[in-house]
Amino acid sequence: MKSKILGSLLFWIVVAILLGIVCSLFFPEWLARVFVTFNGLFANFIGFFVPVLIFALIAPAIAGLGKGAGKWLGVTAGIAYASTLVSGLIAWGTASVLYPTLLGNRTLNTDVADPEAGGLAPYFEVEMAAPLAVMSALLLAFVIGIAMTSVKSTTLYRVLDELQSVIMKVVTSFVIPLLPIYIFGTFLNLGMNDNLGSTMAAFGTVLVLSVVMTIVIILLLYVVAGVVAGRNPLTALGNMLPAYFTALGTSSSAATIPVTYASALKNKVDENVAGFVIPLGATIHLSGSMMKITLYALAIVYMGQMDIAPAQILGFLLLLGIMMVAAPGVPGGAIMAAVGLLQANLGFDESAVSLMIAAYIVVDSFGTAANVTGDGAIALIVNRFAAGRIEGYMLDEEHELADAPSDGGRATLK
Repeated sequence: MKSKILGSLLFWIVVAILLGIVCSLFFPEWLARVFVTFNGLFANFIGFFVPVLIFALIAPAIAGLGKGAGKWLGVTAGIAYASTLVSGLIAWGTASVLYPTLLGNRTLNTDVADPEAGGLAPYFEVEMAAPLAVMSALLLAFVIGIAMTSVKSTTLYRVLDELQSVIMKVVTSFVIPLLPIYIFGTFLNLGMNDNLGSTMAAFGTVLVLSVVMTIVIILLLYVVAGVVAGRNPLTALGNMLPAYFTALGTSSSAATIPVTYASALKNKVDENVAGFVIPLGATIHLSGSMMKITLYALAIVYMGQMDIAPAQILGFLLLLGIMMVAAPGVPGGAIMAAVGLLQANLGFDESAVSLMIAAYIVVDSFGTAANVTGDGAIALIVNRFAAGRIEGYMLDEEHELADAPSDGGRATLK
């Protein structure tokens, strides 16, 4: 149990936040600037790395999703995307209605790295230009991925698959281990900037709201699924509770697939439909993640008094539903995949992005639980029309995913 806790990213994120707060009370400025310098370098690396990450993960994912599922791939992907997008729209509407009351007159200085705004200056900076823009990476991944569904290029697929493995190695061995230090530096800087109290108070409110809203989106999904499939929504949701609590404990859609699959069968979903929809949903259905990211992003926009047009927010939501397909199989993968959009569409700086990562990971498991439970609702909807029409997608019972670390892990279809 002790080793499991020490190996948890969530544990180290919490430790980093607490240490950042405590150390801000007594750290000398010269020592704090060491961590501010690290944050600047790490943020620049993330800006360099994100477009490569997007291409390396999305291109092979699209190429793989296009094989053998025919029209039901399109139907399932369309339902999953619609669910994710509607979740974002609901979050946007909720934020628009509730934030003026919940957040009141609280303000957030998102540019805390600016010395003139009370932050600490780094000792030095190193520019790291990205090899291509975020949108260029996304478009290139789509063009190549879609083309590969028609052109049977085994060699190219192997190259992309190996590139994905290399990029995942960078994420798991370099980016993720350094995240706690990055977040420590952010909260250290915030604390020494006298901006931490109001920020945490505001995010505490948004945290509770995000948990409540993930439950709301699950209920809405099962109401719709119940109407379409002619099932009692509460009974169907009750059968999916084992999947919900498994995901809550593992923070992993992939690791929860066997439980989600078994729960879907309890709802009398056809075995072939469940074997097709559940692993696919673990990759492309992220309504819970969309809810959390949108609520936190709009909280920063509101408190930072950022001038963001409605068209920018809508564009952010439309693209985020696609971008999160690239979420790597690591804790907090969805927010890492969304970093580029937060910067490009909403104008977030490194400090705002760091706050987003910290806030997201703290409640990561609730979003994951909403994602996988929603997969069961999508399975019910698809089953209404596809039962007996999908063949050969039985989930391999011996395919073990228990060690898959987080949301967005690629599931194998049989």
